[in-house]
Amino acid sequence: MLASLVSPVVAVGNSSDGFSNPVIWADVPDPDVIRVGDDFYMVSTTMHLMPGCPVMKSKDLVNWETVGYVFDKLNDTPRYDLEGGTVYGKGQWATSLRYHNGRFYVLFSPNDAPYKSYIYTTDDPAGKWELVSRTDHFHDSSLLFDDDGRVYVFYGSGRIRLRELNPDLSGVKEGGVDTTVIIPDETETGLHEGSRVVKHNGKYYALVISWPAGKPRRQLCYRADNICGPYEKCVILQSEFGGFPYVGQGCIVDDADGDWWGMIFQDRGGVGRILTLNPCRWVDGWPMLGDSDGRVPSRVDKATVSVAGDGIVASDEFSDGKKSILWEWNHNPVDSAWSLSDRPGHLRLSTSRIVNNIFEAPNTITQRMEGPLCEGIVRLDISKMKDGDVAGFAALNGDSGLLSVVKEGGRKWLSASTSSVSLGDGHTVSSVNDQEIERVAVKGNNIYLKICADFNPGRDIATFFYSTNGRNWKPIGSEFKMKFDYRRFFMGTRFAIYNYATVSSGGYVDVDYFRYKKSK
Repeated sequence: MLASLVSPVVAVGNSSDGFSNPVIWADVPDPDVIRVGDDFYMVSTTMHLMPGCPVMKSKDLVNWETVGYVFDKLNDTPRYDLEGGTVYGKGQWATSLRYHNGRFYVLFSPNDAPYKSYIYTTDDPAGKWELVSRTDHFHDSSLLFDDDGRVYVFYGSGRIRLRELNPDLSGVKEGGVDTTVIIPDETETGLHEGSRVVKHNGKYYALVISWPAGKPRRQLCYRADNICGPYEKCVILQSEFGGFPYVGQGCIVDDADGDWWGMIFQDRGGVGRILTLNPCRWVDGWPMLGDSDGRVPSRVDKATVSVAGDGIVASDEFSDGKKSILWEWNHNPVDSAWSLSDRPGHLRLSTSRIVNNIFEAPNTITQRMEGPLCEGIVRLDISKMKDGDVAGFAALNGDSGLLSVVKEGGRKWLSASTSSVSLGDGHTVSSVNDQEIERVAVKGNNIYLKICADFNPGRDIATFFYSTNGRNWKPIGSEFKMKFDYRRFFMGTRFAIYNYATVSSGGYVDVDYFRYKKSK
């Protein structure tokens, strides 16, 4: 239960007369937001998770629901299938979303060989997306459909470049614009990337993140009368928030009333990169973000509209032969090794290959965690596990906290452990540091596992519990410190359900449900 989490609670929530920041206290990095009529759409980065490039919809920029994904799988290398390595922290990221002549478009470039961009399109963002082309690699890119019918992409790290695409987005235009448009000045001594470009009142505005050496991260804007420049610079947001030193990287969008807003993420430790929604004030032709003092506001008066769906994290009973749209697999799934029909009302996870650890295991299924406090509970039927099988519930990241049912010598044990992965060339799993904290014998065929997460500032703590009846809970293991790392997973900690074999394949577990609660 959420009462298991003992710490001061930071109030956050939405109502008809306003909202509190963070507007989404969960891992939704690299946002790009557009408005089509009265509807807002947003895409975000999910990297190695499949399906990928989630598409979210909102009426108010505050309450969001996931309505679809751009793709089910990526297949650039066998590593997407966890064969010969991994793609942790690679895959889809920093996607640009645009709407033009009745169609939606996305562009993203995986940070991995063969270093080619994907461009997809659809007329229904909740439906099927079609691949338009694979073209040049564009780091942290932003599409722009100009008023004269020409199409461009801004991209790069350090210097920001501009390339012209064919009007049908089939590739770069031969003889088209190919130039550097923004060169960081002498004050920009660190990270300089994350382009998001809009055209407003005839001017071009490029939002770029800046992280000067030794100084807080901040949001810049460059503007020009001509798409090729020259561009002038303004710092449009430099603010601490919620006990963290900076907020920075995102986009701006207008609503149907003509008001402008900035959706800007913040690095927030173990939960990942969360979203803040900021008023955008046009001052001397610059889109200044934050309140009147240029700070991220903790509370904003704004009419809000509830969503019809489950938001971005939700329970799942696996009923009606369906699983929630909110689940994402860790890498491409082995489709023959999971089922919602073999035992109706359950998700069956079968083992399909021999692996050494959770980081190499296929068919681990995940959802985000949310702050400030949340908990997840799973009920597992473990009667068909084979010797050497490991199944359970995790707070999954490059450093993970695991509740694993382990079958050894015909007996089952519940192990509370931590596991940290080191990645080598090709993101192969070079080593795993496992530490078992506690082990208890398991009797019977069913077990209930619970993870409580506390993301209040200074916490980032997961605690673990188990039960034989789903009512009486016993703590197991110790507090686990959740971390965000920039070199391995590059994402927030996730709830994960898993089952893998270390001796022989063919065993399986049945997941009866995943039940989720969030506390404000």
